[in-house]
Parts: sequence; structure tokens; C-alpha cells
Amino acid sequence: MPKRVVIIGASGRDFHNFNVYFRDNPEYRVVAFLQTQIKGLKTRVYPPELAGRLYPNGIPVLGVGYLEELAKNPGFEEAVLSYSDLTFQELGEVVSRVLKTGASFRILGFKDTMLESIKPVIAVTGVKTGVGKSSVSREVALELKSRGLRVGVVRHPMPYSEVFYPVQKFETFDDLGKYLITVEEREEYEHYLKLGFTVYAGVDYGMILREVEKSSDVILWDGGNNDFPFYKPDLYITVADAMRPGIETSAFPGMVNLLACDNVIVNKADQATRQVLDSLVERIKALNPRAEVSVAVSDVHIEEGEPKGVRRVVVVEDAPTVTHGGAGYGAGYVAAKKYGLEVVDPRPYARGSLKAVYEEFRGIGPVVPSMGYNPDQLRDLEETLNSVPADAVLLATPSDLTKLIRLNKPALHVSFRVRVVEGPTFKDIVDKFLERAGKKFIF
Repeated sequence: MPKRVVIIGASGRDFHNFNVYFRDNPEYRVVAFLQTQIKGLKTRVYPPELAGRLYPNGIPVLGVGYLEELAKNPGFEEAVLSYSDLTFQELGEVVSRVLKTGASFRILGFKDTMLESIKPVIAVTGVKTGVGKSSVSREVALELKSRGLRVGVVRHPMPYSEVFYPVQKFETFDDLGKYLITVEEREEYEHYLKLGFTVYAGVDYGMILREVEKSSDVILWDGGNNDFPFYKPDLYITVADAMRPGIETSAFPGMVNLLACDNVIVNKADQATRQVLDSLVERIKALNPRAEVSVAVSDVHIEEGEPKGVRRVVVVEDAPTVTHGGAGYGAGYVAAKKYGLEVVDPRPYARGSLKAVYEEFRGIGPVVPSMGYNPDQLRDLEETLNSVPADAVLLATPSDLTKLIRLNKPALHVSFRVRVVEGPTFKDIVDKFLERAGKKFIF
């Protein structure tokens, strides 16, 4: 009899692990996907056309709260953890819940889940959400582009809509309207589109790989949360955070990335003391002696220039950074302080679902997370921002929210770029990668 399995995830790696390991595998039957972290997701069905011949009715996608109920009826023998951004305490809690049901617990590793490409792959990962992975990825992409190489950017999955797209290809801003995507997805795609890169995403990363290989010289994996790559990297970069020393050894699977990588970028060094920074670099080198370590700063600025007539602002940060990422604030708050602006605490003005977000994630500082997984959340975000007594909204999310909600006050946009100040630069890292990759691949 096939072993009955549930896959615990967050609408991303869970589907990938199923596709590459369980789909069409007669030794297993996946009873359900059980999802956590993402607020407001409805019960869905992973469709038969993606689930394969063993699942003519598809596979139910439920909340993780169904774990104990499913253990009784219809029952399962094994639970497979397939999501990221857990503290080791949270990881232990999940393990305990599973073992209490009588089932076994499992995590699939590199050999079981990484796909190998015929093209060279650079993977950018993080020790925790909010460290600046995508900022580092952009710099790597720009450095590769400056060499005349065609870069295919593959983004970690975020299939939050009721429609599961096997392959999504974003070449222009018009393509954003082809798919039912959320604010969080826009945050990860728009900045690449501005720079002229094509971004791939979806739920079937085997199909995506075959598509991106057709038109790319190099594949750039831009990881989500602190997950490890879906594609086997020829260069493995991990980003650490000088603002949050200690998370590199207290979060799963971020510590895996740190131990496995070739290069570490310690970001936001300008937000830490020299003593803290030196201690962090020393700890990283002790954990992974073979990795080259670079120290970087995030240069933030307001795109519209020095604000005129603006004294008080309400700051919007990208949601994952300040929710399950655990950061109190991000680039928006840093920019406000840089320009001498007063940050108005938005929490007393929170409406609807945002109230619940602040209650759950009590570490969020005086900023607004850009929650927009569904229309109700967008409405609550709009009403909250419009109710805060400020002169302007400072938008540090890479997505232009003014295209999605109507604000009753001016919007200022925050941009930020990563700049290496110590250790190998992005040019140095790419030079070494191309020298090594050139021996294996023909561009």
C-alpha cells in the first residue's frame, strides 16, 4: 500500500517538493497540502492536470489547522515540512505536533529537490526574510548584463490565487495583468521589469527551467524567504543581516544556506556598530570557512528627491520583512530618518485585517506592512493609510501601490541599492563565477 503523506507548506516549496518527488510516485499518496504563514488564503484544490495521473480529483489545499483532524480521518503516516522562515523553536513545535499524531516527520533535502540545469545557475538566498536578497540579486543581474549575457531571473514561487499557473513569464508591466497576482508578487517582479529583465515564476519549476533555458545564458535564482534553491547552483550566495545578528544561526533553513554557500554578503552594515559587525563576520567565517565574505551597505533614497513641505510621514514596508521575517522595520523607516522626517505610528489607525496582523506580529515597529493578498486586505490597507494623520505616504515596497489603491495624500517612493564596502565586490564575484563556469559551459 502507498504511504499516505501530508505536505506542510506555505504555497511555494510544498508544490515544488510534490512535483519533483511525489508526483507519479506509486509509493506515496499525498492526502493534502496543509498551509501556514499566508493570511487570507482560501481552501483550494491543486488541480489534476498538475497533480498527475495518481490524483484524478486533484489534491485539497487546506490550512495547517486541519493537521490533527486529518491524522484521524483519513489518516496519514508521514508529514513533510516544505516551507521556510521558521525559528528553530517554531520548527520544534511543528515536529512536536506531527509526532503527537503518531506520524513520522520528514524534510526533503538538496538531492531530492534540486533540479540541474544545462545553463549556469547563480542562486541568491538569505538567512531570513528581509535581509536584502532581491537587492543583491539585482546587482548580480546588472553585473551579468553588463557583460552582454542574457539573464533569466527565476523567482521563488508565490502561487496565492485560486488559479495555479505552471509557468508565468513577465517581460513587461502589461504582463502583470495576465495573471492573478498579489502585492507581494508585484514587489518581487516590478523592480526587475524596470531594469529590463524577464522574470519567470509559477508552480512547475521543471517546466519553468526548460523555458528559461531557451532564452538565457545564465539563470539567476532569486530565493524567497530563507529557502534553499530549487535549482542546483554553480554559485551559491547567501545574504546575512547586520541589523539582526544571531538570526543566521537561529532560523531554518537560513542556517542551511549559510553553511552551504560560496559567498556571504553581510548587508546593512551601516546600521550596525563596528563591534557587532566584526563579531558577525567572525562567526560566519567560523561556520563556513570556505565562503568568501563581503560587507555591504544599503543606500536608500527618496526617488522624488528632498521632500518639500513634508514633515510627517506614514511608512509602508514590504509585508514579509516585518511579519514572518521578524524585522521591526525596513528601508522606508531608514529613509525617513535619513531625510529627517517624523514617522507617524500607524498602529492606532489600523483597520480590519491589519489590526490582526499587528496583534499577531508584535515585533512590527511604527510602519505599515504592505498586506495585499486579496481585495479585502487591499481595502484595509487603503483605509489605514488614508486615516493616518501624515503629510505623505513613504512607500518602501518595490511595488507601486498607487496603481492598486487610492491615497488621500501624496506618495513618495523609496529606492535602495546594495553596495559592497569590504571584501569581494559584485564584479569580483561575477568574474570568478564566469571563469569557473566557462570551463563547464559554452555561453
